[in-house]
Amino acid sequence: MTEVVRAYGLDGLPLVVVLLVLFVAVLARSHATYWAGRAVARGARYEGTHRHGPRLWQRTVDRLARFAATPLARTGIALVHRWGPLAVTAGYLTVGVQTAVFAAAGLLRMPYLRFTVASLPGSVAWAAVWGTVGLGAVWGAVALAAGSPWGVVALLVVAAVVALVVARVRRRRATGAQVPGTGTGGTAASTTTPHPR
Repeated sequence: MTEVVRAYGLDGLPLVVVLLVLFVAVLARSHATYWAGRAVARGARYEGTHRHGPRLWQRTVDRLARFAATPLARTGIALVHRWGPLAVTAGYLTVGVQTAVFAAAGLLRMPYLRFTVASLPGSVAWAAVWGTVGLGAVWGAVALAAGSPWGVVALLVVAAVVALVVARVRRRRATGAQVPGTGTGGTAASTTTPHPR
């Protein structure tokens, strides 16, 4: 079994139970992140008198509000803007932007039913990957590719392509942000008149 299964204390359990527990755990985490994003979007503050639960919720909302101003959060927002619910489904299979995508869906007030429908196949995929293959297989594939001269060349080519794509996206964002009087993406939203219908 994988490190994730050991981390959740699920060693020795039947595979079906492991997959079900991982599915529920990732679904709960993603939905809590979504709702915290919704709370940040509406400027939520807890003013009640309960001792533990509400304070924990408020700390989560405050942490997410700080996170919303980071470049990673902007990446999540851009992905959700561009791909909508597909970004949520695919987000489960990513490392690094997963939380940003779930929070962005909440921050952008994606309808909850749409978020839920998109999160179900993603949660199933996440549970299947981490409950069976896991991170060890991913790193094993990288190590196997690195053991061959052609594998090293392939890894370097992939890394170069990723670096070029990231550099190009950053350059586009930088030039789009420098055009005065324009909205996101460099279009002058405030100066255009709507087309009559």
